[in-house]
Amino acid sequence: MKTKIFIDGSEGTTGLRIHERFRERDDIELLTISSELRKDPEERKRLINASDITFTCLPDAAAIESVSLVENDHVRVIDPSTAHRTEPGWAYGFPELSDSFRSAIRDGKRIAVPGCHATGFISLVYPLVREGVLPADYPVSAFSITGYSGAGRKVIADYESEDRPKEYDSPREYALSQQHKHLKEMKKIPGLSKEPLFSPIIADYYSGMIVSVPLYAEYLKASPTPERLQEFYSDYYAGERFIRVMPCGAEAETKGFLGGNVRSGWDGLEIYVTGNPDRLLLSSRFDNLGKGASGAAIQCLNIMLGCEEDRGLHL
Repeated sequence: MKTKIFIDGSEGTTGLRIHERFRERDDIELLTISSELRKDPEERKRLINASDITFTCLPDAAAIESVSLVENDHVRVIDPSTAHRTEPGWAYGFPELSDSFRSAIRDGKRIAVPGCHATGFISLVYPLVREGVLPADYPVSAFSITGYSGAGRKVIADYESEDRPKEYDSPREYALSQQHKHLKEMKKIPGLSKEPLFSPIIADYYSGMIVSVPLYAEYLKASPTPERLQEFYSDYYAGERFIRVMPCGAEAETKGFLGGNVRSGWDGLEIYVTGNPDRLLLSSRFDNLGKGASGAAIQCLNIMLGCEEDRGLHL
C-alpha cells in the first residue's frame, strides 16, 4: 500500500523540491490541493487528516496552524519550518548525530527538520560537546556563506531581478543584531550554555553553503591538532552515507579555497578540518536546499518508512 503524503505549502522553495523528489517514487501517493484552495483551512485540514504523513513547508505561524489541524492520530508530521525545532515532543531530524536521534525520527509522530545554518554548525559542534572535546561553556563563534535560495521567494525574486541594487553583486552580511532564528537550535541541540556569536553572509549564487567554526586548540581537551580532529570526525561519522569527512589537506585540490556553491544539487555534507596546531577551523559544506532543507526532510521520511535513507536523493 502506498504512503499518502500531503505537502502543505507545496509552492514554496522547499515544498517544490520535496514534490520534485517524489516524481520517480512508486511507494508514494501525493494528495494535492488546488491552487485556489491552498490557503483554505478546511481543505487543508481535510487533506492533512487524509494523509499518512504531512510536510508543513510553511512560515512558522502557518506551520503551527497546520499542526493544530491534525485530528487523526494516525497522521505524522515532518516540519521544515523553524517553529518546532526546540519544542518538547518533537524529534530533531538529524539522524547522524546519534542512534537516539535516528530512533526518535523512526518512531516519532512529529519531526522537525533542522535549519540550514544549524545543520552545518551542529554537524561540527555536537560531536565535540558530546564527547567532551569542547566545553559546553566555550564562547563559540561561527560564520557562514550561503546562496540566496534559502532566503525565500521574495529574496530570490530580488536577486534575479534585472534592476536589482548593485550591492547584490557583492556578498552581504545579515542578522546583524545577533538574533538569527536558527540560534535557538544551535545552542540547544549541542548543549551549549550560550548562543553562539553567528555571522551569516548571503552571496550572489543560487544554492550551496559553507558553515565554519573557528576554535582555539588550547581550550579543547588534549589540545588536538587538525589531524587528530579529522580522525575524530571520521570515527564519529563512520558508516554515515550522508556525511563525508574530507582528508586533511583536501582543500589543496582547489588551491586552498572552498567554494560555497560546489555541492549545489547534492544531498550530503562534507566536513573539512583545517588550520594549525594553535587555531583550528572546522567547515561543513552542503546544499542549503539539500541536507539543509528538502533533502533532510526526505531522509527523515525514508527513516520513518523503513526504507533506504538515500531513496530519491542524490549522493
